Amino acid sequence: MYRIRKPDLFHSSRLSTRSSVRTCTQLPAAAAVAPKRVPVRFCCSTVDSTTQSASQDSKKLAENVQTVKQLERLLEPIHDTSASSLPYRFMPARPGKLGKKWMEYQGVRNWDGLLDPLDDNLRREILRYGQFVEATYKSFDFDPSSPSYGTCMFPRRSLLERAGLPETGYRLTRNLRVTSGIQLPRWMERAPNWVATQSSWIGYVAVCQDKGEISRLGRRDVVIAYRGTTTCLEWLENLRATLTHLPGAGSDDLGSSCGPMVESGFLSLYTSGTAGSPSLQHMVRQEISRLIQSYGHEPLSLTITGHSLGAALATLTAYDIKTTLERAPELVTVISFGGPRVGNLKFRQLLERQGTKVLRIVNSEDLITKLPGFVINDSNDGVPYNHSIHVAAGLPSWIQKRVEETQLMYAEVGRELRLSSRDSPYLSGFNVATCHELKTYLHLVDSFVGSASLPFQSKTSVKKKIEMIFRKCM
Repeated sequence: MYRIRKPDLFHSSRLSTRSSVRTCTQLPAAAAVAPKRVPVRFCCSTVDSTTQSASQDSKKLAENVQTVKQLERLLEPIHDTSASSLPYRFMPARPGKLGKKWMEYQGVRNWDGLLDPLDDNLRREILRYGQFVEATYKSFDFDPSSPSYGTCMFPRRSLLERAGLPETGYRLTRNLRVTSGIQLPRWMERAPNWVATQSSWIGYVAVCQDKGEISRLGRRDVVIAYRGTTTCLEWLENLRATLTHLPGAGSDDLGSSCGPMVESGFLSLYTSGTAGSPSLQHMVRQEISRLIQSYGHEPLSLTITGHSLGAALATLTAYDIKTTLERAPELVTVISFGGPRVGNLKFRQLLERQGTKVLRIVNSEDLITKLPGFVINDSNDGVPYNHSIHVAAGLPSWIQKRVEETQLMYAEVGRELRLSSRDSPYLSGFNVATCHELKTYLHLVDSFVGSASLPFQSKTSVKKKIEMIFRKCM
């Protein structure tokens, strides 16, 4: 049985209050009234005390009662949308134990059999990593009038707690900054701070330290979390959509487009640095090397997660770590939310050869996931095709070559979990910004069932499931 949740309806600090997202206070009157709950005691009271000696029946009964309680929670209205409350109403406080299967959930088998229908343990892990990304937004100073604009508002030791994640079992080990490689003219020095900010806080590295959480995960986990685009120069870097050759990847021939190539702006943000601020690449290499030195003797995973620009940087980070660090963990996984395209077909093949695992969570209505450039629909590559601007396979080779020469021909990477805002009864209308919001993605993941059935089920369906369980108990 796949658990169907009534997702939390959320507010977004980064969107206008006139957003098309309908909050719980805006639900229709029928939905705002708590339905009559089916008494769970009925199932329990029908069990004679003499049957308790039968361990199998008792275990089955307990499972039924627990299932009913979980389903009944789906019928309860949600009134608490404060920042201190959990962002996803029905996400369990204690996710299931992964144990020896942890590598499957990290993508060792490319998530075969786990995506459609969406496995509950994988759902919880995606939401958990999504919360790490959400913490980067909650910790970032967005106020352009503030002298600390572009920095992290919280101390490293208390960042997760103050960002709403007090009991993750993880400890932050390093803050990360990103620097734009765009050279500004001197007169820009007089521009407002929000315009000329060249280097800003983008995320952090955290390592799991709690013994109970390590036991649940089946290994010690290191997380790198990145936020999306916020500063003016980051937006300008995003617009540098042409592909450029990836240094050190066998693409020294600058006159050839056959080597691995990535988006120019993303590579610039990852590799650029100043005298006062080292590059993101340098900080990541240094910190991950240190953590490998400390924990490399035990089962170790590296999970890199991000949203939007952060998703693109997460892919570049995974490639860089697997390429440059000799003792890099065997399994380096990317969990990306609403990420744009990163590189060409050769870059994707390079990621596959080195064993980097990428799970892309995509909203069909999100324009950012359809950019930049074009995609050749290669049906033989085994990668689900992104419904977007594309160049159809089978065109004459000379036309495809001309497209390649534009340095705008991209390829999707990894496995795709495709969702849709239109499937959610809680998102009304169509809003480009809302479709790209991280909280929209987590809302969709939290409620997604599978493409073979209704992605979101009504309260009537939940009630029927409860009634079916009671009939089995009688």
